[in-house]
Amino acid sequence: MPKPKVLILRAPGTNCDQETAYAFQLAGAKTEFVHINRWLASTKLANDFQIVCFPGGFSYGDDIAAGVILAGKLNHHLRDALQEFVAQDKLVLGICNGFQVLIKTGLLLSNGNSNRLAATLTWNDSGKFEDRWVHLQALGNTCVFLRDVRSLYLPVAHAEGKLVPADLEFLKTWHAAGQLALRYAAPDNMTEVAATYPYNPNGSIAGIAGVCDPTGRIFGLMPHPERYVDPTQHPHWTRLEEPESVNGRIVFENAVNYFA
Repeated sequence: MPKPKVLILRAPGTNCDQETAYAFQLAGAKTEFVHINRWLASTKLANDFQIVCFPGGFSYGDDIAAGVILAGKLNHHLRDALQEFVAQDKLVLGICNGFQVLIKTGLLLSNGNSNRLAATLTWNDSGKFEDRWVHLQALGNTCVFLRDVRSLYLPVAHAEGKLVPADLEFLKTWHAAGQLALRYAAPDNMTEVAATYPYNPNGSIAGIAGVCDPTGRIFGLMPHPERYVDPTQHPHWTRLEEPESVNGRIVFENAVNYFA
């Protein structure tokens, strides 16, 4: 089977591209770093890839708000290219700042026929940058990246991770469509949504940590799966009798296996 090719998008301020590429390579993919200016110069460039990934970081310094400037460039210059890419049964992944970008393009969550964004990712309730490990529960079976996943334990590192829908009624629509893919969970009861800090590190409505589009092929999440692809990256790995499963790697393996 030919290895699927992953386009790792770079922009000024991107800083998680190397480890994201490594995670995809561990899963069996080929990766290539592509600067946003290169894609803008050749809008058909992504046709040679099977997966586009928007990694974490602080694109354009998070000026105005996190992900806004990069999302604006995508919407104004590459909207048709992205829609064509997705229509070819390919995958898109956005991690942390990449999730913020995808939300602010409107590609992930629909608001019907309105041009208004269906949701945003805004400042954490704590009012500060949160860097901690969180328990996560995978919901439903729509999301390609979370096939056969029930729970995850991953790090977060963000200041603007609170997902807020434009209308709380949208939650019912997204839930029915299987789009609420990942939520923060209470460590002592993984079936319960984490409603309070620090288990919900940002105050995200309904504990939402990640969402997908109705096809399950576009996925965005605030936690960083690329930062836990080896047992030694677990914060307590030296004190565990048996190393825990490598949680983050499954996200990338599922993406690669989709093209098997």
